[in-house]
Amino acid sequence: MPLQNRKNLQTSWVMLGCAWLILSNAQVSLLFSTPFITLALLAIPGGILADRIGVRKAAGIAAIVMMIGSLLRGTSTSFETLISFTCLYGVGFGLVFPNLPKLVGAWFPPQKAGLATGIYTTGIMTGSALSLAITLPLVFPITNTFQGTIYIWTIPAIVATILWWAIVKEPSPSVQSQEVVEKVQPSYVVWRSKDLWLVTFILFIVNFYFVTWGGWTPTLLMMKGAQPNLAALITSTINWVSIPAAFIIPWASYKLGLRKPFLWGSAIALAFVSWGAIYLSVPYFWLLVVIDGICAGGALAILFGLPAEMVPKDSVGTASGMVISIGHIGAFIGPWLAGYILDATGSLDLDLIVLIGAAIVCACLAFIVAETGTKARLKK
Repeated sequence: MPLQNRKNLQTSWVMLGCAWLILSNAQVSLLFSTPFITLALLAIPGGILADRIGVRKAAGIAAIVMMIGSLLRGTSTSFETLISFTCLYGVGFGLVFPNLPKLVGAWFPPQKAGLATGIYTTGIMTGSALSLAITLPLVFPITNTFQGTIYIWTIPAIVATILWWAIVKEPSPSVQSQEVVEKVQPSYVVWRSKDLWLVTFILFIVNFYFVTWGGWTPTLLMMKGAQPNLAALITSTINWVSIPAAFIIPWASYKLGLRKPFLWGSAIALAFVSWGAIYLSVPYFWLLVVIDGICAGGALAILFGLPAEMVPKDSVGTASGMVISIGHIGAFIGPWLAGYILDATGSLDLDLIVLIGAAIVCACLAFIVAETGTKARLKK
């Protein structure tokens, strides 16, 4: 590898490390009820902003908003102020997220993009799992107040923001044009892309499925006789399994040169997971959550990277914003619908049947979406 390319690649990993810090802290600190709404509302503006002023400035401004929102949450004295400042924090999160595929597309060659996408995806998963694991037993006892706990979790946001502005750079023209120089296309071209809409709908269903499964699996396990601690432990396994899967599945996808089999294969596996959850007893759920975690980590990492492979680099921010915005509406609708069905029927069986149907639809969409792997490009 030429020396200049090696330097560019080393710089790329530094850029990605800063992005990982921001996302992991976002997941640690956000209340579970707000990120999906803010993502849906702000991912598109965040992507457009990145295409206009660059990913460094757009994500850097968003990181400052996250940091301020986190600090203000520590001053909350009522639910109203807490939710208001959490929404401010969520604004920063919603603006950061669509910039990360653009960062990967700008700094990484195609053969490294899958691994890079997997790394920042694990930032989300690691933050979520870590917060659940250590906040109550380790962080809260330091101050014995929720305000103090929030202040402690703000420290990673401050560090990440400083590192971002100090280290991250906009890619130079030579880095952006290592493969091919692409002309800027107007934003309406992105909205007319059939395959980008298919990716959007797939992410909608994937979020619908995974957030519903993660949110209601503890309840399902307790309805089957599990103790609350065991139900929480089994469910948390999804996050821990998804972390290595977010590395391994994209790596395998790029080695094989294909994306689609990993998407429709995951969807078919998830249909069987939901079917098994209806009939199997608690001990078998260890296997079900492992399969669920593998599919979650792999599918999400691949889906987050697809916009960068489908549109010119100057439009990746807008494309990612569109996919993430609409795709995360599914994360809001799924758990709400599951709760409504549970109230109406007193059982989660119908919810699981809905998830089976969603997984089958997802598999069908994954079959017809365009293949963006290297094998498909070589054929063209």
